[in-house]
Amino acid sequence: MAITTLCAVIGELRVVPNRSQFFQYESVTLSCGPLGNSSGWRVKRNTSTNINESCDSKNETDCSISELYPFDTDVYWCESAAGECSNTVNITVIGAGGVILESPVLPVMEGDSVTLRCRTKTTSSFNLTADFYKDGRLIRSSSTGNLTIHSVSNSDAGLYKCNVSGAGESPDGWLTVRGHPELPDSPFTHILLPVVGFVLVALVALVSVMLLCLWRSHKGKVKRDVSYNNVIITQEVQPNRIRDVDDAESFYSTLQPVNHLTGNINNLTPSAPKNNAWP
Repeated sequence: MAITTLCAVIGELRVVPNRSQFFQYESVTLSCGPLGNSSGWRVKRNTSTNINESCDSKNETDCSISELYPFDTDVYWCESAAGECSNTVNITVIGAGGVILESPVLPVMEGDSVTLRCRTKTTSSFNLTADFYKDGRLIRSSSTGNLTIHSVSNSDAGLYKCNVSGAGESPDGWLTVRGHPELPDSPFTHILLPVVGFVLVALVALVSVMLLCLWRSHKGKVKRDVSYNNVIITQEVQPNRIRDVDDAESFYSTLQPVNHLTGNINNLTPSAPKNNAWP
């Protein structure tokens, strides 16, 4: 399907609940408009019989369908009076005896987790064994009817479907992955970065010089807390006693000289030297 009117895509179509496949008699709400402003926007669709049909709703910016039928299987989008439009969404409605795949109709942010659920109208998903396919290739079999993809990446984008033995196969559901928006470079970035770098280098140099000056000042500082100008050093001299003098000046000889004339050993007795200070 192609939108017949050429327009600038700046709006967004939101779907509640966030899936593209529904059973008959279920309800859905579609709303549109740019972020923060939805006035002047209306939901439109292309059907097999009508092109560029507006949603029949009292509130033009919202389109609520309380009961879906297979003929509501259409392509929906938003359009403004100024010729602006939104993304397109494919809504598929299945009869009560079929199988649907509950997958997000809106793009999934890269890095998030997403769960795909295979459902039938009569069987609970907790007791449902289903096979999941991606781009026509079997990727997993689940006894709970669920397929969880952790940390979604661009490689996970594609067409998914599920098959339940005895119940049938669901229509294809397209999983879209959106990357995180990149912040635009500011025109002042190339100027601010060198300036900030220069200021940081200057601050580091200034702090280093201040620390060096403080270290040198502390190292060369002379302590003047104590003065030695009025200090008098005295030394007491103890007088020698007579006994100490006699002991210091007397000596004993252990030599025993031999008289070569007589061959006898002369006995020497210690004698105290004469002290001139005493008669």
